[in-house]
Amino acid sequence: MGEAAVQVEVLDSVTDEAVEAFSRLLPQLSSSARPLDAAALSAIASSPAVTVLVARMDGKIIGTLSLAMFPVPTGLRAWIEDVVVDEAAGHHGAGTALVREAIRIAEQAGARTVDLTSRPSRQAAGRLYEKVGFTQRDSRVYRYTVD
Repeated sequence: MGEAAVQVEVLDSVTDEAVEAFSRLLPQLSSSARPLDAAALSAIASSPAVTVLVARMDGKIIGTLSLAMFPVPTGLRAWIEDVVVDEAAGHHGAGTALVREAIRIAEQAGARTVDLTSRPSRQAAGRLYEKVGFTQRDSRVYRYTVD
């Protein structure tokens, strides 16, 4: 028997299944992320600036990615955020499939570039991003934390 195929789709309606999946996935991404209820997840998924993608295997949501796109004077910006694949799902290409679909959507929308950040400690993620064509930029990322 072959490996199960991964399907990627846009999260266009928030269901109990999606809320459960995010409650399972977000802690694997960030220890400080607050749990999302249906209303909070719906607010994100319905934002015109954000496309939430989910990866499924055997019908179950095993990963997610958020693609933010917004116009600025220099053009349409596309930014990938919050990429996470369930550790329990194993390595079936879900991360690659999510990132490739985000790139396709951004290109179709007219973005000239797609950006993302990844911590150096996330070596597997770095390899994935390079495999699909991202290059590391000589840039500094600044953060201002609002109390």
